[in-house]
Amino acid sequence: MSSNTAKAASQSPAPRRHSHTGDKVFKGVATFAGVLILAVLAAVAVFLLVEASPVFTGDSSKVTATIESFTGGQAHNFWQYVAPLIFGTVLVAALALVLAFFVAIGISLFISQYAPKKLATVLNYVIDLLAAIPSVVYGLWGGLVLVPHMYGFWSWVNRYLGWIPLFGGDDNGNIANPPRTIATVSLVLAVMILPIITSMSRDVFMRAPRLQKEAALALGATKWEAIKLAVLPFGRSGVVSASMLGLGRALGETMAVLMILSPGRTFSWHLLLASRQQTIAANIAAQFAESDSLGVSVLIASGLVLFVITFIVNYVARKITDKEVK
Repeated sequence: MSSNTAKAASQSPAPRRHSHTGDKVFKGVATFAGVLILAVLAAVAVFLLVEASPVFTGDSSKVTATIESFTGGQAHNFWQYVAPLIFGTVLVAALALVLAFFVAIGISLFISQYAPKKLATVLNYVIDLLAAIPSVVYGLWGGLVLVPHMYGFWSWVNRYLGWIPLFGGDDNGNIANPPRTIATVSLVLAVMILPIITSMSRDVFMRAPRLQKEAALALGATKWEAIKLAVLPFGRSGVVSASMLGLGRALGETMAVLMILSPGRTFSWHLLLASRQQTIAANIAAQFAESDSLGVSVLIASGLVLFVITFIVNYVARKITDKEVK
């Protein structure tokens, strides 16, 4: 028996050696891609710093004159110039996120947990199609369709909720007509970021452990209780990431804001009054064509501020998701 075993072992093929060439190539490509994105990010930061440097190191009198020409004498230095823009940018993005977030979560839960397969397939196509629509199309829709038809709704909001400063009117109690206001822009941006948050949240919810849901149902939980216990905790970090991605797009949106909002330069919380707020991105697009070299530097410096704001938002989102994972 032992001789037969030894003979069979001697005749067995030698173990096959696996080539590591593919692993090395893949590792190299992945490393290059990671380094490339860091290099691009660093190049953008360096470009913004270099182009914005004349604002902080150049002739202050010329910078002041340029800023006064932009603002009609309302601002005399860079921070007076950019502070209202920061306020408007953060306000419109935050409002858009608040309007879109819960609707997006509801849609994603319906698609992943409740909808029949055929209906879910159709809704998935619609959501993906909405996510691919260019922002200029949303701007056209908002400016040509939404603005002319929103005055009645905002008037109703002002009539019954006008005691809240957000929805109050001017000194005479009137609101803007047509409503080219930050409220209308926030609604358009909410529609714009809705499919982004929905599609990412849907994918996360669909990956929730099936056994955990079945175990919850087996223990007597209702459908909603099973979702609350098994699906939502699993997808929390993914939902946060999706929300921050949508917030990032709202922060940097240009055309939709430029085509709808009547620009202003105040720290106003009145959402239904025109010519009160403006965003950094829309202001850059509006002022860039008629700016001289120093004016372009001022606009790029404001773009640098937007870059920092976006970086902070993504950093906070990363910290939140890391904490959720741990």
